[in-house]
Amino acid sequence: MGGGGGCGETRTPAAFPPRKKDRLPRGSVSHERSLEHQKKGPSSSGPSVTSNKSPLQMGTPVQPQKSQDSHLNMVTSVQRSEPQGSRSSPCSSGVVGSVSGATPFDICIRDAKCSIKLNRSLLELNREKRRERELSKELAPLQYLRPGMVLLKRFLKHDDQVNIIKCCQRLGVGPGGFYTPGYKDGAKLNLRMMCLGKDWDPNSSLYGDTRQFDGAHPPNIPEEFGKIVQDAIKASNEFLKQNARAAKAIEEVPPLSPDICIVNFYTSSGRLGLHQDKDETKPSIDKGLPVVSFSLGDTAEFLYGDGRDVDKASKVDLESGDVLIFGGKSRKIFHGVSRIKPNTSPKWLTDETNLQPGRLNLTFRQY
Repeated sequence: MGGGGGCGETRTPAAFPPRKKDRLPRGSVSHERSLEHQKKGPSSSGPSVTSNKSPLQMGTPVQPQKSQDSHLNMVTSVQRSEPQGSRSSPCSSGVVGSVSGATPFDICIRDAKCSIKLNRSLLELNREKRRERELSKELAPLQYLRPGMVLLKRFLKHDDQVNIIKCCQRLGVGPGGFYTPGYKDGAKLNLRMMCLGKDWDPNSSLYGDTRQFDGAHPPNIPEEFGKIVQDAIKASNEFLKQNARAAKAIEEVPPLSPDICIVNFYTSSGRLGLHQDKDETKPSIDKGLPVVSFSLGDTAEFLYGDGRDVDKASKVDLESGDVLIFGGKSRKIFHGVSRIKPNTSPKWLTDETNLQPGRLNLTFRQY
Protein backbone atom coordinates (compact mmCIF):
# COMPACT_ATOMS: atom_id res chain seq x y z
CA MET A 1 0.00 0.00 0.00
CA GLY A 2 1.66 3.09 -1.21
CA GLY A 3 2.03 5.93 1.20
CA GLY A 4 2.17 9.66 0.94
CA GLY A 5 5.48 11.27 0.75
CA GLY A 6 7.34 13.05 -1.91
CA CYS A 7 10.73 13.46 -3.28
CA GLY A 8 13.57 15.79 -3.02
CA GLU A 9 15.77 14.29 -0.33
CA THR A 10 18.05 11.29 -0.59
CA ARG A 11 17.90 8.92 2.31
CA THR A 12 21.16 7.88 3.88
CA PRO A 13 21.57 5.72 6.98
CA ALA A 14 20.91 7.65 10.13
CA ALA A 15 24.16 7.40 12.03
CA PHE A 16 23.01 9.73 14.75
CA PRO A 17 20.09 12.08 15.31
CA PRO A 18 20.16 15.36 13.44
CA ARG A 19 20.28 18.56 15.39
CA LYS A 20 17.04 19.16 17.08
CA LYS A 21 14.70 20.13 14.34
CA ASP A 22 11.89 20.40 14.41
CA ARG A 23 1.68 -17.84 17.69
CA LEU A 24 2.42 -14.28 15.51
CA PRO A 25 3.85 -12.07 13.18
CA ARG A 26 2.61 -12.20 11.57
CA GLY A 27 5.20 -9.94 12.51
CA SER A 28 6.53 -11.14 15.56
CA VAL A 29 4.60 -12.88 18.10
CA SER A 30 3.45 -16.21 17.47
CA HIS A 31 5.13 -19.43 18.35
CA GLU A 32 7.67 -18.68 20.98
CA ARG A 33 9.34 -22.02 21.39
CA SER A 34 11.96 -22.51 24.00
CA LEU A 35 15.35 -22.18 22.30
CA GLU A 36 16.90 -24.76 24.57
CA HIS A 37 14.15 -27.19 23.64
CA GLN A 38 14.72 -26.57 19.95
CA LYS A 39 18.32 -27.72 20.22
CA LYS A 40 16.97 -31.22 20.54
CA GLY A 41 15.55 -30.98 17.04
CA PRO A 42 12.09 -30.47 15.54
CA SER A 43 9.36 -30.71 18.05
CA SER A 44 5.66 -30.30 18.28
CA SER A 45 5.93 -28.27 21.44
CA GLY A 46 4.16 -24.91 21.52
CA PRO A 47 5.65 -21.51 22.12
CA SER A 48 7.43 -20.60 25.30
CA VAL A 49 4.80 -18.89 27.37
CA THR A 50 3.67 -18.19 30.85
CA SER A 51 0.74 -20.18 32.16
CA ASN A 52 -1.46 -20.32 35.21
CA LYS A 53 0.59 -23.21 36.54
CA SER A 54 4.05 -21.70 36.48
CA PRO A 55 5.42 -18.31 35.38
CA LEU A 56 7.99 -19.86 33.07
CA GLN A 57 6.32 -23.15 32.25
CA MET A 58 5.89 -24.21 28.66
CA GLY A 59 2.26 -23.98 27.60
CA THR A 60 0.70 -26.32 25.08
CA PRO A 61 -1.12 -24.17 22.55
CA VAL A 62 -4.30 -25.26 20.88
CA GLN A 63 -3.50 -26.88 17.56
CA PRO A 64 -3.85 -24.19 14.90
CA GLN A 65 -6.26 -24.95 12.09
CA LYS A 66 -3.75 -23.89 9.51
CA SER A 67 -0.16 -24.44 10.54
CA GLN A 68 1.96 -24.82 13.61
CA ASP A 69 4.55 -22.33 12.47
CA SER A 70 2.88 -19.01 12.94
CA HIS A 71 4.21 -15.64 12.08
CA LEU A 72 6.64 -14.00 14.31
CA ASN A 73 8.96 -11.99 12.47
CA MET A 74 10.38 -9.99 12.82
CA VAL A 75 12.15 -8.38 11.62
CA THR A 76 22.84 0.67 4.28
CA SER A 77 22.24 3.46 3.40
CA VAL A 78 20.55 3.42 0.44
CA GLN A 79 18.48 5.96 -1.11
CA ARG A 80 15.04 6.78 -0.10
CA SER A 81 13.08 9.71 -1.41
CA GLU A 82 11.29 11.87 1.07
CA PRO A 83 9.90 15.38 1.23
CA GLN A 84 12.16 18.19 2.30
CA GLY A 85 11.81 19.24 5.87
CA SER A 86 10.73 17.04 8.70
CA ARG A 87 7.67 14.89 8.23
CA SER A 88 4.72 15.18 10.53
CA SER A 89 3.72 12.15 12.55
CA PRO A 90 1.42 9.77 10.66
CA CYS A 91 -0.73 9.53 13.78
CA SER A 92 -1.20 13.18 14.53
CA SER A 93 -4.95 12.87 14.84
CA GLY A 94 -7.56 10.44 16.05
CA VAL A 95 -9.39 9.60 19.24
CA VAL A 96 -7.57 7.49 21.78
CA GLY A 97 -9.44 5.12 24.05
CA SER A 98 -9.00 1.78 25.72
CA VAL A 99 -10.42 -1.48 24.55
CA SER A 100 -13.65 -2.25 26.35
CA GLY A 101 -13.01 -4.51 29.30
CA ALA A 102 -9.23 -4.38 28.95
CA THR A 103 -6.54 -2.20 30.44
CA PRO A 104 -4.59 -0.53 27.64
CA PHE A 105 -0.86 -1.21 27.50
CA ASP A 106 1.33 1.83 26.94
CA ILE A 107 4.69 1.13 25.28
CA CYS A 108 5.93 4.49 26.53
CA ILE A 109 6.61 5.42 30.14
CA ARG A 110 4.25 8.09 31.38
CA ASP A 111 5.85 10.79 33.54
CA ALA A 112 5.25 10.33 37.23
CA LYS A 113 3.48 13.05 39.20
CA CYS A 114 6.54 14.85 40.50
CA SER A 115 9.15 13.49 38.16
CA ILE A 116 11.92 15.81 37.07
CA LYS A 117 13.63 15.12 33.77
CA LEU A 118 17.20 16.40 33.58
CA ASN A 119 18.69 17.36 30.24
CA ARG A 120 21.78 15.40 29.28
CA SER A 121 25.04 17.28 29.13
CA LEU A 122 26.53 18.44 25.85
CA LEU A 123 29.56 16.27 26.55
CA GLU A 124 27.40 13.17 26.86
CA LEU A 125 25.52 13.98 23.67
CA ASN A 126 28.75 14.49 21.73
CA ARG A 127 30.13 11.19 22.99
CA GLU A 128 27.04 9.37 21.79
CA LYS A 129 27.32 11.02 18.38
CA ARG A 130 30.95 9.96 18.08
CA ARG A 131 30.03 6.37 18.98
CA GLU A 132 27.28 6.38 16.36
CA ARG A 133 29.69 7.68 13.71
CA GLU A 134 32.27 5.03 14.56
CA LEU A 135 29.69 2.25 14.41
CA SER A 136 28.36 3.45 11.06
CA LYS A 137 31.86 3.25 9.58
CA GLU A 138 32.30 -0.34 10.70
CA LEU A 139 29.00 -1.62 9.28
CA ALA A 140 28.01 -1.88 5.64
CA PRO A 141 24.90 0.25 5.15
CA LEU A 142 23.21 -2.55 3.25
CA GLN A 143 24.00 -6.23 3.76
CA TYR A 144 23.20 -9.19 1.51
CA LEU A 145 22.46 -12.07 3.90
CA ARG A 146 21.25 -14.71 1.41
CA PRO A 147 19.13 -14.87 -1.78
CA GLY A 148 16.03 -12.80 -1.15
CA MET A 149 17.23 -11.53 2.24
CA VAL A 150 18.65 -8.03 2.69
CA LEU A 151 19.42 -6.00 5.82
CA LEU A 152 19.32 -2.21 5.61
CA LYS A 153 21.30 -0.84 8.55
CA ARG A 154 19.88 2.29 10.19
CA PHE A 155 17.52 2.86 7.27
CA LEU A 156 14.94 4.47 9.55
CA LYS A 157 15.98 8.06 10.16
CA HIS A 158 15.76 9.91 13.43
CA ASP A 159 12.33 11.41 12.72
CA ASP A 160 11.05 8.10 11.29
CA GLN A 161 11.86 6.25 14.51
CA VAL A 162 10.34 8.88 16.76
CA ASN A 163 7.16 9.13 14.69
CA ILE A 164 6.71 5.36 14.39
CA ILE A 165 7.00 4.90 18.16
CA LYS A 166 4.63 7.78 18.91
CA CYS A 167 2.13 6.46 16.37
CA CYS A 168 2.24 2.91 17.76
CA GLN A 169 1.87 4.28 21.28
CA ARG A 170 -1.22 6.24 20.28
CA LEU A 171 -2.83 3.35 18.41
CA GLY A 172 -1.76 0.89 21.09
CA VAL A 173 -3.85 2.44 23.85
CA GLY A 174 -6.93 2.73 21.64
CA PRO A 175 -9.52 0.23 20.34
CA GLY A 176 -7.81 -2.78 18.78
CA GLY A 177 -4.54 -1.81 20.49
CA PHE A 178 -1.89 -3.78 22.40
CA TYR A 179 -2.90 -6.87 24.34
CA THR A 180 -1.27 -10.04 25.63
CA PRO A 181 -1.99 -12.90 23.18
CA GLY A 182 -2.98 -16.20 24.71
CA TYR A 183 -4.31 -19.66 24.00
CA LYS A 184 -7.54 -21.38 24.96
CA ASP A 185 -5.75 -23.44 27.63
CA GLY A 186 -4.81 -20.24 29.49
CA ALA A 187 -1.19 -20.03 28.37
CA LYS A 188 -0.06 -16.55 27.34
CA LEU A 189 2.76 -15.25 25.19
CA ASN A 190 5.37 -13.11 26.89
CA LEU A 191 4.85 -10.01 24.76
CA ARG A 192 2.26 -7.44 23.72
CA MET A 193 0.75 -7.51 20.24
CA MET A 194 -1.29 -5.19 18.06
CA CYS A 195 -2.48 -5.98 14.54
CA LEU A 196 -2.94 -3.35 11.83
CA GLY A 197 -4.98 -3.91 8.66
CA LYS A 198 -6.11 -7.43 9.58
CA ASP A 199 -6.22 -9.30 12.86
CA TRP A 200 -4.17 -12.44 13.33
CA ASP A 201 -5.48 -15.05 15.77
CA PRO A 202 -2.77 -17.17 17.50
CA ASN A 203 -5.23 -19.99 18.19
CA SER A 204 -6.29 -20.56 14.58
CA SER A 205 -3.30 -19.00 12.77
CA LEU A 206 -5.88 -17.23 10.62
CA TYR A 207 -6.46 -13.61 9.67
CA GLY A 208 -9.77 -11.84 10.18
CA ASP A 209 -11.41 -8.44 10.22
CA THR A 210 -12.09 -8.44 13.98
CA ARG A 211 -10.44 -9.77 17.13
CA GLN A 212 -12.05 -12.91 18.46
CA PHE A 213 -11.97 -12.02 22.15
CA ASP A 214 -13.43 -8.50 22.01
CA GLY A 215 -14.67 -7.89 18.46
CA ALA A 216 -12.34 -4.91 18.00
CA HIS A 217 -11.38 -3.90 14.47
CA PRO A 218 -7.64 -3.58 13.79
CA PRO A 219 -6.55 0.02 13.14
CA ASN A 220 -5.51 0.86 9.59
CA ILE A 221 -1.85 0.83 8.62
CA PRO A 222 -0.65 4.47 8.66
CA GLU A 223 0.07 5.67 5.14
CA GLU A 224 3.57 6.77 6.01
CA PHE A 225 4.48 3.25 7.19
CA GLY A 226 3.62 1.90 3.74
CA LYS A 227 5.77 4.59 2.13
CA ILE A 228 8.81 3.53 4.15
CA VAL A 229 8.20 -0.12 3.19
CA GLN A 230 8.15 0.82 -0.51
CA ASP A 231 11.33 2.87 -0.14
CA ALA A 232 13.11 -0.01 1.60
CA ILE A 233 12.22 -2.49 -1.15
CA LYS A 234 13.31 -0.02 -3.82
CA ALA A 235 16.61 0.55 -2.03
CA SER A 236 17.18 -3.21 -1.74
CA ASN A 237 16.65 -3.80 -5.44
CA GLU A 238 18.99 -0.94 -6.33
CA PHE A 239 21.59 -2.52 -4.10
CA LEU A 240 21.13 -5.93 -5.73
CA LYS A 241 21.52 -4.42 -9.19
CA GLN A 242 24.73 -2.70 -8.19
CA ASN A 243 26.06 -6.04 -6.98
CA ALA A 244 25.70 -7.81 -10.32
CA ARG A 245 22.39 -9.45 -9.51
CA ALA A 246 20.33 -7.24 -11.78
CA ALA A 247 18.77 -10.13 -13.67
CA LYS A 248 17.21 -11.55 -10.51
CA ALA A 249 16.72 -8.43 -8.44
CA ILE A 250 12.95 -8.28 -8.78
CA GLU A 251 12.66 -12.03 -8.22
CA GLU A 252 14.60 -11.85 -4.98
CA VAL A 253 12.71 -8.90 -3.51
CA PRO A 254 9.33 -8.68 -5.27
CA PRO A 255 7.24 -5.52 -4.92
CA LEU A 256 4.91 -5.46 -1.93
CA SER A 257 1.66 -3.66 -1.12
CA PRO A 258 1.35 -4.33 2.63
CA ASP A 259 -2.15 -4.76 3.99
CA ILE A 260 -1.10 -6.46 7.24
CA CYS A 261 1.25 -5.30 9.99
CA ILE A 262 1.90 -7.14 13.24
CA VAL A 263 3.32 -4.88 15.93
CA ASN A 264 5.01 -6.59 18.87
CA PHE A 265 6.64 -5.19 21.95
CA TYR A 266 9.24 -7.40 23.67
CA THR A 267 10.64 -6.76 27.11
CA SER A 268 14.32 -7.39 27.82
CA SER A 269 13.47 -11.02 28.57
CA GLY A 270 11.57 -11.56 25.31
CA ARG A 271 12.46 -14.39 22.93
CA LEU A 272 11.03 -15.90 19.81
CA GLY A 273 11.51 -19.51 18.75
CA LEU A 274 12.50 -20.47 15.21
CA HIS A 275 9.39 -20.55 13.01
CA GLN A 276 8.12 -19.79 9.52
CA ASP A 277 5.72 -17.03 8.46
CA LYS A 278 3.25 -18.83 6.25
CA ASP A 279 -0.29 -17.88 7.22
CA GLU A 280 -0.87 -15.53 4.30
CA THR A 281 -2.72 -16.66 1.18
CA LYS A 282 -1.14 -19.24 -1.12
CA PRO A 283 -0.65 -16.73 -3.99
CA SER A 284 1.20 -14.37 -1.65
CA ILE A 285 3.50 -17.14 -0.41
CA ASP A 286 4.03 -18.70 -3.87
CA LYS A 287 5.02 -15.33 -5.33
CA GLY A 288 7.55 -14.88 -2.57
CA LEU A 289 6.10 -11.51 -1.56
CA PRO A 290 8.49 -10.34 1.17
CA VAL A 291 8.14 -9.77 4.86
CA VAL A 292 9.50 -6.33 5.83
CA SER A 293 10.54 -5.84 9.46
CA PHE A 294 11.24 -2.58 11.33
CA SER A 295 13.30 -2.68 14.54
CA LEU A 296 13.17 0.06 17.18
CA GLY A 297 14.53 0.27 20.69
CA ASP A 298 16.81 -2.40 22.13
CA THR A 299 18.90 -4.63 19.87
CA ALA A 300 17.64 -8.14 19.03
CA GLU A 301 19.85 -11.13 18.31
CA PHE A 302 18.10 -12.52 15.23
CA LEU A 303 18.43 -16.14 14.07
CA TYR A 304 17.65 -17.48 10.59
CA GLY A 305 18.21 -20.69 8.64
CA ASP A 306 16.72 -23.57 6.68
CA GLY A 307 15.48 -25.53 9.69
CA ARG A 308 14.67 -25.41 13.38
CA ASP A 309 18.14 -26.37 14.58
CA VAL A 310 19.33 -23.39 16.61
CA ASP A 311 22.96 -24.54 16.45
CA LYS A 312 22.93 -24.41 12.64
CA ALA A 313 21.15 -21.07 12.39
CA SER A 314 22.94 -17.91 11.26
CA LYS A 315 22.88 -14.89 13.54
CA VAL A 316 22.72 -11.13 13.04
CA ASP A 317 22.01 -8.18 15.33
CA LEU A 318 18.97 -6.06 14.49
CA GLU A 319 19.49 -2.59 15.96
CA SER A 320 17.16 0.37 16.30
CA GLY A 321 16.49 1.81 12.85
CA ASP A 322 17.32 -1.41 10.95
CA VAL A 323 14.98 -2.75 8.27
CA LEU A 324 15.13 -6.46 7.39
CA ILE A 325 13.56 -7.85 4.21
CA PHE A 326 13.13 -11.52 3.35
CA GLY A 327 11.19 -12.71 0.33
CA GLY A 328 11.63 -14.73 -2.85
CA LYS A 329 13.74 -17.81 -2.08
CA SER A 330 13.95 -16.77 1.58
CA ARG A 331 10.22 -16.17 2.08
CA LYS A 332 9.76 -19.32 4.17
CA ILE A 333 13.02 -19.36 6.08
CA PHE A 334 12.96 -20.29 9.75
CA HIS A 335 13.72 -17.28 11.92
CA GLY A 336 13.48 -16.13 15.52
CA VAL A 337 14.95 -13.98 18.27
CA SER A 338 17.38 -15.62 20.69
CA ARG A 339 17.58 -12.63 23.01
CA ILE A 340 17.03 -8.91 23.50
CA LYS A 341 20.13 -6.98 24.54
CA PRO A 342 19.17 -4.67 27.44
CA ASN A 343 20.13 -0.99 27.48
CA THR A 344 21.10 -0.91 23.81
CA SER A 345 18.40 1.48 22.62
CA PRO A 346 19.81 4.87 21.54
CA LYS A 347 19.54 7.26 24.46
CA TRP A 348 18.24 10.03 22.24
CA LEU A 349 15.34 7.76 21.21
CA THR A 350 14.26 6.94 24.75
CA ASP A 351 14.72 10.59 25.75
CA GLU A 352 12.40 11.81 22.98
CA THR A 353 9.79 9.05 23.12
CA ASN A 354 9.95 7.63 26.68
CA LEU A 355 9.90 4.16 25.09
CA GLN A 356 9.90 1.46 27.74
CA PRO A 357 12.94 -0.83 27.96
CA GLY A 358 12.60 -3.46 25.24
CA ARG A 359 12.16 -3.80 21.49
CA LEU A 360 9.34 -2.59 19.26
CA ASN A 361 9.04 -4.65 16.07
CA LEU A 362 6.73 -4.04 13.11
CA THR A 363 6.42 -6.69 10.40
CA PHE A 364 4.62 -5.98 7.16
CA ARG A 365 3.26 -8.46 4.62
CA GLN A 366 0.62 -8.79 1.94
CA TYR A 367 -2.29 -11.11 2.58
